[in-house]
Amino acid sequence: MQDSNNKSLSAYQQSYEALRDMILTGTIKQGTKLVEEKLATELGVSRTPIRESIRKLEQEGLIVNKRVVKLSETDLRNTFELRKLLEGHGARSAAAYMSEQEYLALERCVKIGRSGSLEAIMEANKEFHEIIMRASNNTLMIDLFDRMQSVIYLFRQTVVYHNRPFLIDEHQKICEAIGAHDGDTAEQLMKEHLQADLDFCLHQIR
Repeated sequence: MQDSNNKSLSAYQQSYEALRDMILTGTIKQGTKLVEEKLATELGVSRTPIRESIRKLEQEGLIVNKRVVKLSETDLRNTFELRKLLEGHGARSAAAYMSEQEYLALERCVKIGRSGSLEAIMEANKEFHEIIMRASNNTLMIDLFDRMQSVIYLFRQTVVYHNRPFLIDEHQKICEAIGAHDGDTAEQLMKEHLQADLDFCLHQIR
């Protein structure tokens, strides 16, 4: 029985990751209606793990009514307004609570952002924001931030792959403000950073 449960969990996990990656990479286009039978055949699993995967991706905001979300300008603005509230407060808190080990990791993210491959920069960008949120020590805010990750990934692709100007310089300044335990400046710089991301994304989709 235990083995059967493990196989079921594995099928669900594999299906979820495969489906999520197909959406995030654009293999399944925004607005596409998802057909459980077709996806089950393509991924070599039963409909049950596909159904569970779709349910989880709905919770993450990537699927609405069994269609891949088609992000509008309003969706973009709403997402970034919430990010500014969460991550602005996160940066302020990080200036007070971040450990030396976390700060060294934050500095590494900035360094990779200046010299790494596109894939490495994508990962470093993700880690930069995660380290700051983790250092906030606010579990409810961290949980909400985590549930936004899939949608955030779509926007991160835009700012990294299209080489948004001053992106890493802004990370550097946020890092320095946190290192100086200057919560006011860290919060303001994070909000300005995310507003610049939003403006860049809006320019790209218009």
